[in-house]
Amino acid sequence: MGSAINEPHIRLRNEQAVLARMRGTQDRIADAITTFSGTMHFVYIHAVWFMVWIGFNEGLFGHSAVWDPYPFGLLTMIVSLEAIFLSTFVMVSQNRQAAREKVRADLDFETNIRSEVWSAHMGRALGVDPDEVEQEVQALLARNRAKMNGAAEAGE
Repeated sequence: MGSAINEPHIRLRNEQAVLARMRGTQDRIADAITTFSGTMHFVYIHAVWFMVWIGFNEGLFGHSAVWDPYPFGLLTMIVSLEAIFLSTFVMVSQNRQAAREKVRADLDFETNIRSEVWSAHMGRALGVDPDEVEQEVQALLARNRAKMNGAAEAGE
């Protein structure tokens, strides 16, 4: 005896599927770099790297080990290039995040419209007066806006 449930055919876009189609190899690389550069491990690695670089180039391991004497021009150039690339990766990740938020907003809007249409049909089938419901909704929204704006509750 099968327990097949008749499910309504509703076409919903899956957020994860939409986002996965938007993400290419370059985006994954940019996200990985941005994610790693935002960790304390990244900070620790750089702190050690700077200490070793400066230690060598200040002659702590002998003057023959110096390759970038003070004022550390090569280190300055490397750090500047790294900053340029990291800021670019951050911007790429921010642009992708904005695109993800747009997809989510679009899907939320579609879901809200779908819910409102279904609610209207169900209300009509139940004999609910849509004007009365809308008046109540508007009153609740006005009270909520008043609370959000720090004003006293309207009507109470």
